Amino acid sequence: MVSEIIQLRKQLHQHPEISGQEFQTAQRIQDFISTHFPGEFITTIGGPSFAVIYEFGSQGKTVAIRCELDALPIVEENNFDYNSIHHGVSHKCGHDGHMAIVTGLIFWLKTQTFTTGRVVLIFQSAEETGKGAYAMLNSPKFKALTIDYIFALHNIPGVKMNTIIGMNNGFSAEVESFVLKLQGITSHAAEPQNGINPASGLSELVTAFETLNNTDPNQNDFQILTPVHLNMGEANYGISPGNAELHYTVRTWSLTTMTALKKEILKRIDNITTTSKLKYEITWLEHFPASENDADCNAIIKKTALQLNLNTVTQNYPFKFGEDFGWFSRYYKTGMFGLGSGKNTPPLHNPSYDFPNEIISTGIAMFGGIIKEIIEEK
Repeated sequence: MVSEIIQLRKQLHQHPEISGQEFQTAQRIQDFISTHFPGEFITTIGGPSFAVIYEFGSQGKTVAIRCELDALPIVEENNFDYNSIHHGVSHKCGHDGHMAIVTGLIFWLKTQTFTTGRVVLIFQSAEETGKGAYAMLNSPKFKALTIDYIFALHNIPGVKMNTIIGMNNGFSAEVESFVLKLQGITSHAAEPQNGINPASGLSELVTAFETLNNTDPNQNDFQILTPVHLNMGEANYGISPGNAELHYTVRTWSLTTMTALKKEILKRIDNITTTSKLKYEITWLEHFPASENDADCNAIIKKTALQLNLNTVTQNYPFKFGEDFGWFSRYYKTGMFGLGSGKNTPPLHNPSYDFPNEIISTGIAMFGGIIKEIIEEK
């Protein structure tokens, strides 16, 4: 079983697809499942996303296990026999490994003798853009699944392999990004007084946003604004530019904090642009809701890790990265945990990252234990 799953993982790694385009990836997994232990397939759930249902009885709970289908627009720097065949696209977040784990559950499910309950394996498109889970949730096909619990994992480099990272609260941050376009008046560089150059307003905005940061992750009102792109004018020394653009990504621990922070951001933009006589347009994009673990789900994760005698650590605050699993946590009882992928493993999104096969069995065992705990609960 493990060798077949590792081979599938390598095939998925070799044939990556970017967010929203994972049709061949989905088909490859569906073919594998059909060969080894077919269930009821529900396909094209808001895009390439699909689900596989295993029914054990008309009564009982429905437990869903979710993984992601998409790769990243990153040029791979590894050199092995399963390198990405698509230049500029590669699995640098480990979604190939996550898919292998969830697909591998079929071999465990095949041996189970449950008399109640259902298991739904979710293969979700477009996690990296924050759009896939949202599209699934808005599909009537997904709503018809009547799921009680949804669980997921993410591999975490820098942590000893096979360590389970449980959470005291949520798993990942609330993340939104924005593009702020500033419009002044272009003029000759020799006569800037005849125009409105956005440079001073741009500088004031960057300074104002910096003062909003609370970088202590132990605080509930943690919030961090990171500038990721600035653009003003061009390398033409006869022109005083009239336009500028500012891109930020914003992170908090909760929707409540994010909502308040967005109001404060807009207030400062209004004040500074009015003083600088600039017009502005702001666009919010790439929304990743906070993955807020349900307390019961956290307890089930910790209990399962203990029963499997796995090394465990508990994290007091969420990871700072975005994870669109948070869309599910707004409407379902959810639990997400970390799985250590090696102290010397390159970081996520690094061009030389590769998911370690050694942690696949642990991921399968964890999900199997979680399913068993819920379905057999008296």
